[in-house]
Amino acid sequence: MKSTYYLLGFVAFVLAVAFAWHQYRAPRYTAGEPAPDFKVTLKDGRTAQLSDLRGKYVLLQFWGSWCGPCRAENPHLAQLYRQYHEKGFEIFSIGIEKNQKAWEKAIQNDAMIWSWHTADFSSFNGAIAQQYRVKSIPATFLINPQGIIMGINFSPEQIEKILEQL
Repeated sequence: MKSTYYLLGFVAFVLAVAFAWHQYRAPRYTAGEPAPDFKVTLKDGRTAQLSDLRGKYVLLQFWGSWCGPCRAENPHLAQLYRQYHEKGFEIFSIGIEKNQKAWEKAIQNDAMIWSWHTADFSSFNGAIAQQYRVKSIPATFLINPQGIIMGINFSPEQIEKILEQL
């Protein structure tokens, strides 16, 4: 009987830790909510805001040159960009970075040909990562032309299916 209580206590503890971890990593915003605007300096020196892309479907991408899964995803996103850009699709990339040269080299090597690139060199403590509560990457937010989040962390295949329908 005593061991049953210990087992139940242990299971409850594990579930509480798992729930807390999920809550910690969950993005602040969900599908159906407006995507919060922000202002940044792009790689090319221009000042830009997310709202500059209203009227288009936007993939807000948090990634890093040091992130293996991000780098594996980038060629697929580049293909989607080439395929759907003329139909109103943009990608706004925010690098969670430590090294500017590595970030710039990754953009070039991964053929990330879109012009909406910025980086935050304060890791996950940067203003936009904090604003969106990004704790791990890759993290993506698909945003509709009205600025409403359609979904979070879709795979490139899921994004393609959505874009095909639109």
